[in-house]
Amino acid sequence: MQTRFRRRLSASLSCALVVAAVCAGMARAETLIVERPMPAPMVEHAPPPPSAGYNWVPGHWVWRGFEWTWAPGHYVQAAVAPMPAVIVETRPPRPSPEHVWVQGHWGWHDERHGWSWNPGMWFHH
Repeated sequence: MQTRFRRRLSASLSCALVVAAVCAGMARAETLIVERPMPAPMVEHAPPPPSAGYNWVPGHWVWRGFEWTWAPGHYVQAAVAPMPAVIVETRPPRPSPEHVWVQGHWGWHDERHGWSWNPGMWFHH
């Protein structure tokens, strides 16, 4: 009788270990997030303005198509507020293993609209 009990206990423990290992593997797979991080900012030195009333829009990275692209600094004939702080976003669930996360970022829209937030997104690579 003890032998039968030991076999059942051993089988139950083995099953529990397999389930725990599978769950741990799934948890690791769920938390792995591949990102396309924004590169470090480039150093730019603003040349003298073309004339009075022009303000410098600093260069910045923007996501265009399939990669980060540097939008070089330039002058505009409008007021230019400093780039706002990054907005902290909650990532939605990853659609598939082939998707990578592209973080949200600010981009200069135009003189009338100024800075606009481009929300983070899952990108299929």
